[in-house]
Amino acid sequence: MPIARPARPAALFVSGLVLLTGCGAADSPGSAGSPGSRGADSATAVTLDDCGHTVRVKAPPRRAVSLNQGTTEIMLSLGLADRMAGTATWTDPVMKGLEKANAKVRRIADSNPSFERVLDADPDFVAASFESTLGKGGVATREQFEKLGVPAYVSPSDCAGKDNTGDGDGARQKPLGIDAVYGEIRDLSEVFGVPERGDKLVSELKQRMKKATSGIDASDVSLLYWFANAQSPYMAGCCGAPGVITRELGAKNVFDDTHEEWPQINWETVADRDPDVLVIGDLTRKSQTAESAKKKIEFLESDPVTRNMTAVRKKRYVLVSGQALNPTIRTVEGVEQVAAALREFGLAG
Repeated sequence: MPIARPARPAALFVSGLVLLTGCGAADSPGSAGSPGSRGADSATAVTLDDCGHTVRVKAPPRRAVSLNQGTTEIMLSLGLADRMAGTATWTDPVMKGLEKANAKVRRIADSNPSFERVLDADPDFVAASFESTLGKGGVATREQFEKLGVPAYVSPSDCAGKDNTGDGDGARQKPLGIDAVYGEIRDLSEVFGVPERGDKLVSELKQRMKKATSGIDASDVSLLYWFANAQSPYMAGCCGAPGVITRELGAKNVFDDTHEEWPQINWETVADRDPDVLVIGDLTRKSQTAESAKKKIEFLESDPVTRNMTAVRKKRYVLVSGQALNPTIRTVEGVEQVAAALREFGLAG
């Protein structure tokens, strides 16, 4: 399950279950709800086509509230701490290099805050990484904010090519591309009137991605991404942020035959797939079992079903932040960490 969402039930896979197959092409630029469908109404007003909603921002925000860590770290990376009235839904330490900026911004809540607590911050703009945060059962709906004159924005990475209408964490008809994250950066930099900062950040991330993947060949390597929960583990399907990491490295996700974002899959099925490497979310929240990497590894090495898996016997673990497994700027960090580990394990050029 994604790091910034409340827990929601999802059906368990059982051994031998036939999974969905195949993934389509990544979203093309300019498609509905994707980066590229934006425009300025005037010198200061900005209009965005965002996840099927029109978001109108009359002037650069002065009291923005970010409701998910991924969006928060983009704002902080753009140097917008002085324009933020609050943040919420934290499950990892803030990204390195942003500690001082983050300390200047009020933390409204560690998890989903109430609508009233957000309004107490007197926001003039709210942003979220997930549609569920600004939907029924979340903090509040977009409409509730907009009725009060507060524009509400959702990251395009959670809606472009994705169906969030089910009970789980959604399913992707098309693989997510890192360009959706770059699109969010450009959207927010435009909203705040600092487009040059957005261009600079995107350029830096692209350079890091190029350096991390240069000369690597992981075509014979199979990966498994474990986010949380020991009893009914959430493993990555084909096409979310872990899919970005997998494709950038040319590797294979052992569960790339399901389009569900974070299906719950039993350990017998996992052991049967027997991945070469385990990419493990090292979370600091405490809403699920086995959140930290330490707890996950203790489980893997003691459970009779998992302890004989190849990756466990050879201790091929890659520890990444939960945010690296969500569509965020830290997905680039995930690519860097997995690439470095594969080289260290002698599994890639």
